[in-house]
Amino acid sequence: MIYLDHLTTTPPLPEVVDAMQPWLLAQFGAPAALHKLGLEARDAIDEARERLAKLVNANEPEEIIFTSSGTEAINHAVKGAALANRRFGSHIVTTGIEHPAVLGSIAWLESQGFSSTQVGVDGQGRVDPDALGQAMTDETVLVCLHHANHDLGTVQPVAEVAELTGTRGIPLFVDATANGGWLPIDVQQLGADLLALAPHRFYGPKGVGVLYKNRRARVEKLLHGGMQENEFRAGTENVAAITGGGVAAEHAKAALGQRAAHAAKLQVRLLEGIRQAVEGVHLNGPEPGDERLPHQLSLSTGGVEGEGQALMLDMRGVAIASGAACTTRSMRLPPALRAIGRDADLAKGTTLWGIGRDTTEAEIDRAIDSFAAVTARLRSMTPAQ
Repeated sequence: MIYLDHLTTTPPLPEVVDAMQPWLLAQFGAPAALHKLGLEARDAIDEARERLAKLVNANEPEEIIFTSSGTEAINHAVKGAALANRRFGSHIVTTGIEHPAVLGSIAWLESQGFSSTQVGVDGQGRVDPDALGQAMTDETVLVCLHHANHDLGTVQPVAEVAELTGTRGIPLFVDATANGGWLPIDVQQLGADLLALAPHRFYGPKGVGVLYKNRRARVEKLLHGGMQENEFRAGTENVAAITGGGVAAEHAKAALGQRAAHAAKLQVRLLEGIRQAVEGVHLNGPEPGDERLPHQLSLSTGGVEGEGQALMLDMRGVAIASGAACTTRSMRLPPALRAIGRDADLAKGTTLWGIGRDTTEAEIDRAIDSFAAVTARLRSMTPAQ
């Protein structure tokens, strides 16, 4: 299998699996316990916290909160920050191409009396910081922006936005679940008050998410009960997943430059190869370079449906994602593609490609050949319009 779906998830590193094993077997103690097994588990969590803090350059490990997933981390950040700051206002500023967990959390907040403004993006999916600034009002208590977009690959000018939010004293939440481990993340340089990560996107395990919350950020608890995670998130911690996430973070920090350079080289090879082999292919988002995730491609192909391409590629041993899989069933244009003005018929032919650290040139070349063959086959089966 040629796996080119690293945007969705990545295989855990062998070192990650090895680190997790003891906490699934002999070292099963609960971190809150006072006996030896519990204290060892607590030490393992603290070590993982330090590793994640180093990955994002947090001031102190206590600013790292472990959750069950990136989605939960996003929910804590968005809902928690809005609720904690409600006495100052009830308005949120964001874009229309955020992670569903961001937009879903804001929709829930609207049902609780909040309001929101969604700022548009340009044809490459990039937001204008000035437009975000103009959308802020005296009632704005939170700004939500992704670091890089999963569907388009676009890297956003987060630091520029942070200058505006910082001047006005408005908390900034940054969703980095799509780019953790692939782009440098420095919360000091970004100016993020809150930031979410998903370790399974950078060769860690599923079942753990990460929320960076600086000491100044006011965030309401969403889960109540125990005193875990510095009294912020109740519930017995998943020691194995947290430990694995910490090891993945350490490897990501050490190998980030090498991984990104390797992926970027293959990204260009894949894009150029497909453009030469298949007519009517359109790149969504910026051309490869500093303004695009190094391991991501979003391609819309005329005359076919992306879901059909993905399924037929799977039968040929190539795993990718359909960019419109979730929305095709409801006959809606994917929000990110709609936001950049992509034609509805063309958007149906969208596929997402995620290159990994172990992807080879030979695999890329085979994927190009398979994509060309599958597209030709699907077009031959489509009645002429």
